[in-house]
Parts: sequence; C-alpha cells; structure tokens
Amino acid sequence: MKRLALLMAVSLCVNTGFAAKKKQVQQPLKPMNEFVSELMGKMTVEEKIGQLNLLPSGDIQTGISENSPIGEMIRQGRLSAILNLKGVDHITKIQKMAVEESRLGIPLIFGMDVIHGYETIFPIPLAMSCSWDLPAIEQSARIAAKEATADGINWTYSPMVDISVDPRWGRVAEGAGEDPFLGSRIAEAMVRGYQGDLTRRDQLIACLKHYALYGASEAGRDYNTVDMSRVRMYNQYFPPYKAAVEAGVASVMSSFNTVDYVPATANRWLITDVLRQQWQFGGFLVTDYGAINEMMQHGLGNQQQVAALALKAGTDMDMCSEAFTATLEKSLREGKVTIDEIDRACRRVLEAKYKLGLFADPYRFCDKSRRATDIYTAEHRQIARQLATETFVLLKNDQVLPLKKQGTVALIGPLADSKENIPGSWSPTATYQYPTLREAMQRALQGRATLLYAQGSNICRDAVVQADGSFNHNIPRGDDAQLKQQALDIARQADVIVCAMGELQEMSGESASRSNIELFDVQRELLDELLKLKKPLVLLNFAGRPTVLSWEQQHVPAILNVWFAGSETGDAICDVLFGDKVPSGKLTMSMPQNGGQIPLYYNHLNTGRPVAEGTNKFFKYQSNYIDVRNEPLYPFGYGLSYTTFDYSDVTLSSTRMQADGSLSASVTVKNTGRYDADEIVQLYIRDVVASISRPVKELKGFQRIHLNAGESKTVTFTITPDLLKFYDYNLNFVLEPGDFDIMIGPNSRDVKKKTVTVE
Repeated sequence: MKRLALLMAVSLCVNTGFAAKKKQVQQPLKPMNEFVSELMGKMTVEEKIGQLNLLPSGDIQTGISENSPIGEMIRQGRLSAILNLKGVDHITKIQKMAVEESRLGIPLIFGMDVIHGYETIFPIPLAMSCSWDLPAIEQSARIAAKEATADGINWTYSPMVDISVDPRWGRVAEGAGEDPFLGSRIAEAMVRGYQGDLTRRDQLIACLKHYALYGASEAGRDYNTVDMSRVRMYNQYFPPYKAAVEAGVASVMSSFNTVDYVPATANRWLITDVLRQQWQFGGFLVTDYGAINEMMQHGLGNQQQVAALALKAGTDMDMCSEAFTATLEKSLREGKVTIDEIDRACRRVLEAKYKLGLFADPYRFCDKSRRATDIYTAEHRQIARQLATETFVLLKNDQVLPLKKQGTVALIGPLADSKENIPGSWSPTATYQYPTLREAMQRALQGRATLLYAQGSNICRDAVVQADGSFNHNIPRGDDAQLKQQALDIARQADVIVCAMGELQEMSGESASRSNIELFDVQRELLDELLKLKKPLVLLNFAGRPTVLSWEQQHVPAILNVWFAGSETGDAICDVLFGDKVPSGKLTMSMPQNGGQIPLYYNHLNTGRPVAEGTNKFFKYQSNYIDVRNEPLYPFGYGLSYTTFDYSDVTLSSTRMQADGSLSASVTVKNTGRYDADEIVQLYIRDVVASISRPVKELKGFQRIHLNAGESKTVTFTITPDLLKFYDYNLNFVLEPGDFDIMIGPNSRDVKKKTVTVE
C-alpha cells in the first residue's frame, strides 16, 4: 500500500487487479504533457537515464529471477523496457515488480521481434509483399498485434522497410523488396495494422527499422558500410521510412551502418534534421542491438564518447549496450551532455508509455484469459493460409500445374518433411503446432491418390555449414548416394514428382548473407537425375530471398516459388498445387540470371550508352556484359497464373495535363483462360526529360482485381502531380513540365505505353 501511495502522489492512477483490486480502469487525470512533466519533476537523474535503457530478458522462455541483476535494476528505476520475454505470466510478474517495488512505479515496455506473426505465423515479409494485397498485409499485422498483446507484449520491432537491390543480403527476407512506392504502401499498412490508434489492448507500438539505408550495405554483407548520394537517398531509399512516419509510427530503430561516414545512431542530420524536423516524427528512437557500443569499432571513441554522441544526435533509448546507464551521469557532470538532452529523451519514452495506456493501467496487457481466445485461433490460421496462397509466385509452368488428386505422387526433397523450416526467419515465438508439407499433402490426397516420400538429399554437401548447429533444424543428415537412390526408387513408381528444395530458413534473415544464391549442388544433382525420368516434375523453391534459377528455368517444367510461408505453409502449398487456389503472386525483387548481375533492379538510371531492354545481343562499347544479357531472369512484378490475361492498349483521358491537374489512364484486362483468378495490374511512369537523370521506369500504382474466366474489367489509374514529382539536385520535391511515359502491364517488362505532356 505504501507503493500505491507513491503512485497516487504522481497521479499514476493505477486501478487494477494487482493494485486496487478493481476491474474498473481510469485514465490519467491530467493531459499527457502535464502528466509527464509532473512525473519528471519527481525523478532523479539516475531514474531519467534509466528510462533510456532497454535490456534483453536473458532467455525468451524462462523469465527473469527476482534476485537477478535485472531485477535489481527494475527496483532501482534503472530499466525502461525489456525485450524477448515471452509469456503473460512472466511479464505480469516483472511488471508487478516495476510498478509495486520501484520508487515511482513507472511501468515497463515489453518488446519482441514479432516480425510476421506471433504464434500464427504469416509468410515472411518479402513473401507477403509479393501478394500486393495491402488489406491482407494490414490484417496480418493486426492479428500479430492481437496475439502478441494477449501474451503481454506491447512493442514490436517491425516493420522493416529497408529498400534492397541485393538478394545476397539475408535481411531482404524481412522487407518488401526493391521498390520504394510499393514499400511505402506496405509500411503504411503494417503501421496501421500494429498500432491502430493505440487505444485498445490488442494494439501495440510498431517500430520502423532500420533507419536508415541498411538495405544498401556493400556486397550484400550484413552490418557493412553504406555510402550513397543524398539524391538517391531521398528518391529511392527514404520514401518507405517517411511513409511510415506519416502513418503515425510510434518508434524508430536506428541502423548499424554509416550514413555519410557517420554511424546512423550518432548521425544528427539523419535523426534530428531529417526524421524529426523535416518529417515531424514525434515518437522515440531506439538503437539496434548494441549499436552504441559498436560505434567504438567504427572509430568514434570510447564508450563515454559514443554514448554522448548518440544522445546529442537524438537517440532516445539504448538497446543492450548499457552505455547510457554507464556513462551519461559522468558526461553530465563533465559538461559533455546537458540535462535538457537527457530530459528530451526521457520525455519521449514516457510519452510512449502514456500513449500505450500503461500509466492508466500497467497490467492492461496482462489479461491471462486472452491466451486461450486470441492466440493461434482457427480464424487466424485460415487468414494466414489464404494470404500464403497469394504470396506464391509461379515462375514457369509447361502445362504441369495444377496437379490432379489422382494416381501416385512422389514428394521428394530435404524440405518436404521439415516442420522447423516452415515459418521462416524471425519467428522466435513460433510453437511448431502445424503440419509439415508431407503431412498436409497426405491429408489433401487422402483416399484420392497415393503419396510416396523420400528426403532425397541433404541441404548441401558440405557438412561444415552445419558445424555449429545453426543449420540443422531436424533434417537428418544422410549419405548423399543412398538418399538419392531412395528418391529415384519412389520417383520411378510415381505419375508426378514434387520436389521441395531450396535453402533452410536460417540461411536468410539477419547474419545470413550468401555470396552464391544458386540451388545447392547436391540438390541440383538430385533434380537433374529426377528429370531424366521424363515425368511431370514441379520444383517448390523454398527461399528467403530471390535465388538464381537459370538452370532450373531451362530444364524444370514447373517452378513455384513458395518462399517461407509461415505456419500454414503445408496446407497453402497444397491449395495451389492441386488447383483449389490459383497462384497470383508477383515478384517484388528482380531474380537475376546469375550472381554477377547483382545489384539488379528494374528502376535503374539509364547510361550514356544504353542497350535496349529485351536485347539478347552483345554490343561492343555499350553498357552490357559479354556473357549474359542485362535483364533479370524474372523481372520485378513478374508472376504467372493458371489462366492467361490479355491487356488492351492504354487509354488516356487526355494527352496533356496541367501541373496542378490530373488525368486518368486505363486498360481493359480480360481473363482469356479457363480459371477464375486474381491479376495484379501495375502502373509505371518515366520522366522522359528532367533536370537530373531519372529512372527508366518507376512503379506508381497497382490494383489487385479478380476476373472470372472470360470476364473483362477496365482498370483506371488517376495520374496526379504527386506521382510525377521527385527530389531534384537541391533536394526540392518538384514536378518539372515535359513528357512522361505512362506504362501499364502485368509486370515491369511487359507494358503498354502512352505519353502525356505536363504543362
């Protein structure tokens, strides 16, 4: 009760089951600014710095001991937030410690990497982006928030909106691909889905990451150097960050890399000038894991120096470096930081807790009854299954798919019966309650066809890859020759062969860069032997990145890119494989012909010696390779269907447009095949003449439509001045008069074009 008196004294108004034993919850009596100012007036410098401190729980499942060093920090008011603690029972206990055993009773924030679902796991973000289904993507974030908050979590480190044009970088799995327009729309949808208006107990704080430019790391190597012009930053890399800020994201995470040779965490221009002043971000900024201490490796000084640099740049919360708590009081005494700078950061963190409703009810996310009703429900699983079917990209189909549920099917491959590889990277909260592909297919074919199974191969021949245990994931390692023979034996008995191959889920994601993104040698060799049987064969390509499939495109009759599609992977693959659903996914990253083309992206600048798109010849003294054409194997926006679509020519409402006006561009799309299906109609523009070089084309709109077999539909896009604007050499956002090509089609390559003049 003594603690309650202290809480009342600072107007915390805690009326919960743990405090006043009441179900009625009051809102704070005072407006946020007044409330936070009054609370900060009672805080010591140590307690203020404590609000800038975020630490891990130590173990995601075991909780925190009351007598641990973290427990003592909580009681002393020296900890603001905890990451990677799963379970409402653990979280309730720790929140009670903060609220009832610390001097001021300031509640904690509990964060978790809820990247693409909590226990209902959705497809990896790169896969979700290939659905181009913004309402479904928003719904996935809403469900993730509902499940996470039902287990005590109130902060997620998502969405990751880093643009990347290099599939060697493992973290492309966590983003939305190479395009800033699509990435911006997905960023907005994710923020809306996670946060809503932050008034409900099934909403949580989203965290925009990684600010900024992390996806442009050199050589596709994680944590590596980034260097680019500011014109490129504003036009190609900044838009998704800005879109998320404008959507109201409540927190931002700084990136590990340098920007203009200054680590992002200490880059005042990036954090204060751009994020806060230009974009008017009003939330708090947290570092990535250990980023402040890592600045010592960048050569910016000792821990005290780099901590001061981070604070002065505008960083508010230190994730896991303990640099603020270790050095800021000393820096304050020595005049290296000011109390105003500490207060500014502290206020932003406390405001976030206020907006979450934690001061009104510290236990609002600790309702234990919600676990039984809100997590991994049948409804959530069905939604995840449907979205998964929309993410699969049909890359090739020589009249093999869809398969019939009859005869004998041979399911072969190291990923065919692996439960642990289904969800994809960044799924630490997965509980693996779902079926493998083999189990799902057995159920789908029950009583209608015979299913035979063989592992067929190891993931790769080189066992060194698994030496530290990172890549085992319960796939038995066997003798290559024996595994291959078992696969060939069952394939000879089958009418059709389905191969589940690719990379393990942990071969993409953080710290999972690959220099060679082709199918592993031992899998390729098995595939080659199976093809010699001259039977219908489907390759299911599991991947967390675009991979090189040039050999496969040449030899395999059907290729379905299934990414890592989450907890409902097995059933979703069967839905598409056997024609219950028609594939509609479209690539959001270009897939190269070979690794030597990387970086590769559709919205590139022209050169002074360009080679025309689609050219298969080599031209001396022009910008091309002597051994491969410039184009990707599969372009951005590409994806086949079980049906076919015909696009009319583009129709414009006018060929001229005023700089403050608008016009419409339309095409008629007809389903000319036998299946009812979805199509993603894409709008691209090109600024033909400008004050700086502009991309050869840029996505500026898309519509996902449904067409029954034989049905036609007219799709119309409104061309507005904002769609035609860009950041010029002086970083002014301008619309320059002149000609613009308007292009509409099923992907970035196969478009119909008309030209308009802006006056």
